[in-house]
Formats: sequence, structure tokens, C-alpha cells
Amino acid sequence: MKARRGARRAPRRPARPKRAGALTIRPGTARDIPTIVALIRGLADYERLRHECKATPAEVRRHGFGRRRYFETLLCRRGGRPVGMALYFFTFSTFLARPTLYLEDLFVLPEERGAGAGKALLAALARIAVKRGCGRLEWAVLNWNRPAIGFYERLGARLRREWILTRLTGAPLRSLGRSG
Repeated sequence: MKARRGARRAPRRPARPKRAGALTIRPGTARDIPTIVALIRGLADYERLRHECKATPAEVRRHGFGRRRYFETLLCRRGGRPVGMALYFFTFSTFLARPTLYLEDLFVLPEERGAGAGKALLAALARIAVKRGCGRLEWAVLNWNRPAIGFYERLGARLRREWILTRLTGAPLRSLGRSG
């Protein structure tokens, strides 16, 4: 349909890039360790924390696929190619008296953002949380990561600014552990 002369067109929104292939999501397996490590390093680069990233295939194997599993993963693929990952574990809410699914890391390759992978991963996590009787799905987001904050808020997530993430690592952690 042609526009009439003199008629104003509404400004066009930039089209989301088309992606070939459907998204699939599945649990990560030991065979996926190289992919998981690569995605963790991609996240570390994005968050400007590569200098803190100590993830190795051996550590991922030990803690994610060993006798005592400390985390689980979901991998998102498009046309067989890995495009994103969610790494999560379970904690417990004393107030709700129910488990909490805690999302440690959600990462989607930069060229795949805005094409449904992040939402698909979060939806899969929500299904797991409901199936396992969780009262919450929680995660942290860096305060400068405006695109992620906007994405999460559009999904209905509420940012809890009254809670301050607190962390002990390295020497202070070891020192406290040695104290009586």
C-alpha cells in the first residue's frame, strides 16, 4: 500500500534482526562443559569482570557434574548453536518455608539479544521453580546494566533496592572461618 502524498508516516521502530532457526532449551550436561565455560567467560567480559573469572572446565565439572552438584544449567540454542545459558541453584526462604530458585547467571550472546533467548531461559526457569515448589525466583543485576533492568521490569520483576548484596571472599572468608 502506497502512502498518500503529504501523509505523515509513523516513525519506524528498528526491526529486530531475524534469526534463523528455532530456540531450544535443555539442561546442560558434562558434554557441554566447554560451552558453559565459554559462556561464563563471555558474561565476565560483558560485566567487565574477566579479571575475576576463574572458571575452568575442571572446576565446572567438579561443582556442576560431580558427586555433589552445586549448580545446574540450562542451555539455549538456535539452530544447534549455543546462544545463551542460565546457571542456577536452590536456596531456602525461611519466611515462605519453601525453596527459592536462585539464578546466578543469565547470559545471552550480544548478537542474540532481543530475539527471545533471555525470555525463553527465564520462562524455563520459572517452570522449574513452579514444578519444584519454589516460592521465589531471584537473581541480582548490576546497577549499570540498564538494558537488563528494563528487560526484567517488563517481565514483572521488582528490583529490591533495600537489600544490599553482602559478600566475603578470599582472605576475609578464610580468616572468619578460622575464628572461634
